[in-house]
Amino acid sequence: MITRLLVANRGEIARRVFRSCRLAGISPVAVFSDPDADAPFVAEADHAVRLPGAAPSETYLRIDALVAAAKATGADAVHPGYGFLSENAGFARAVLDAGLTWVGPSPESIEAMGSKVAAKKRVAADGVPVLAELDPETVTEDDLPVLIKASAGGGGRGMRIVRELSALREEVAAARREAESAFGDGTVFCEPLLEGARHVEVQILADSHGTVWALGERECSIQRRHQKIVEETPSPAVTPEIRTKLFDAAVAAARSISYVGAGTVEFLLSAKGTIHFLEVNTRLQVEHPVTECVYGIDLVRWQLAIAEGGQLPADRPAPRGHAIEVRLYAEDPSLDWRPQSGTLHRFALSDVDAEFAVPRDFGLRLDSGVEDGSVVGVHYDPMLAKVIAWGPDRAAAARRLSAALAGAKIHGVLTNRDLLVNVLRSKEFLAGDTDTGFLDRVGLDVLSTPLVTDVDRSALAAAIALAHGRKGRFPLGWRNIPSQPQRTVFEQAEVSYRFDRNGKLVEPAGVELVRASADEVVLDVDGVRQRYEVSRYGDTVYVGPLALTLVPRFPDPTDKIAEGATVAPMPGTVVRVSVEPGAVVEAGAELLVLEAMKMEHRVVAAAGGKVAEVLVQAGQQVEAGAVLAVVEGERA
Repeated sequence: MITRLLVANRGEIARRVFRSCRLAGISPVAVFSDPDADAPFVAEADHAVRLPGAAPSETYLRIDALVAAAKATGADAVHPGYGFLSENAGFARAVLDAGLTWVGPSPESIEAMGSKVAAKKRVAADGVPVLAELDPETVTEDDLPVLIKASAGGGGRGMRIVRELSALREEVAAARREAESAFGDGTVFCEPLLEGARHVEVQILADSHGTVWALGERECSIQRRHQKIVEETPSPAVTPEIRTKLFDAAVAAARSISYVGAGTVEFLLSAKGTIHFLEVNTRLQVEHPVTECVYGIDLVRWQLAIAEGGQLPADRPAPRGHAIEVRLYAEDPSLDWRPQSGTLHRFALSDVDAEFAVPRDFGLRLDSGVEDGSVVGVHYDPMLAKVIAWGPDRAAAARRLSAALAGAKIHGVLTNRDLLVNVLRSKEFLAGDTDTGFLDRVGLDVLSTPLVTDVDRSALAAAIALAHGRKGRFPLGWRNIPSQPQRTVFEQAEVSYRFDRNGKLVEPAGVELVRASADEVVLDVDGVRQRYEVSRYGDTVYVGPLALTLVPRFPDPTDKIAEGATVAPMPGTVVRVSVEPGAVVEAGAELLVLEAMKMEHRVVAAAGGKVAEVLVQAGQQVEAGAVLAVVEGERA
């Protein structure tokens, strides 16, 4: 019996596993890096062990340190979560060799599926249809387009689409670096890119007594940078006939490697209805909550029971309703969805029915690794939370989820919230038209339209709230010269308004102030009242989901950056410097590459000219705003 479990992971998945531990009467143990020292998951553990350092290679990828932490805390079992070492056979073997229980499949099963290339050959021998595997060194023009993939992991890390042979070598090198950073293994391979297909996967659960469950299919086609952002079950495109084929293929793949535990078999579903095996993820998936909601089970609790030798019932549970999950990320839509870091001042969703668990009935679930005051750092994935809606049908789930996201208070960092809401409300999504080209086909710019379109009215509410916060013994908006309007300037809008000596709003015309405080303003415009919630953090003011930035009345002249200077968009590590002083570059040319939040980010020249200075070198850590290079003069 497991009595104390070390979770060799962090953030949301650590908290998720902890909850099932508590329900099972098992004491949870955390490990944490230096940046995670004050994270919620650390506070929730019964015991926690520091892993000195920040980078994954120094902390969550250290097998010796993780096993030592388990021994030091008296843990008798280890759960790997997902990502990091969750699909590392060497880690599983080290845990077992230390006399501990490994909550997952055997090292042999992990090894069999750990190499996606070898996995395809193995399941193909059992009749499972697969896509061809291509050696990156021998790809030809006739093979294009191809998809580069990391052999040792997933989550979009190390994945690249290549449509031109001239770009292959550079993209393979970048994919290898990302895979090495994320999984400790830089092996990559290529496969044909199946345009217009759907990404569909099957959740499997198997015990050591020969029972294998196929727990429905999950539709995971809506992806950006090959990373899933919307997942659901059941798939709107899977017919009973296709479902049978998927389940049979998934169970066959599991049995071919004597699989035990929770896992996922991934497929591509072509527009013609043919299925193609991709891989087996020998771990829990990020999107497992949708399966839990529809099938009414706790997959983590079953993982623990199976690790203790427990047996599944012969019949799997019956599905009920529809569930949709979105991944909420800290990222800036205006800067090519660049990951964001900073303090999360406020994080709240209303009417959440359950956290890390299946609601008692159809409802809203939240799985998050952050809370008010959490710091979103640069060393790990920028996902803030998974938000899941479970409803009697697909339309009901989409409506509940989009409303919850639209009303969420997320203050401190920019996010992909508007994109997620627009996707859920789009006619294409609601019609079930969701292949892997969804964002390109519908238009990422269209789907990124801000939820708040009346910026001027929101800015007026913000200005009135700020004025209310400043008022002392004088009426709201009192001035020595009441005929002159007051002005508040935000980067997004300029507000002009005027109160009379009694505090009544008289400009702009047609707008009546119903009530106001420092955190709430109610305006009546042509007989229609609207309430605005206002929060301020320094120079940033939130009005509902809209973030406004105050323009200082007297800017600091030292804040100006020299013309032609290229600055770091975020803290990170310089992976590669691509130019030297004296080089002549075009606008958009790569100057260098930064790695942050487990992804590579190209830093390019804003305009053409001559490289005057390069102020960094490969391997150097830089802070956000640091000058990296200077490009002088437009090229003639």
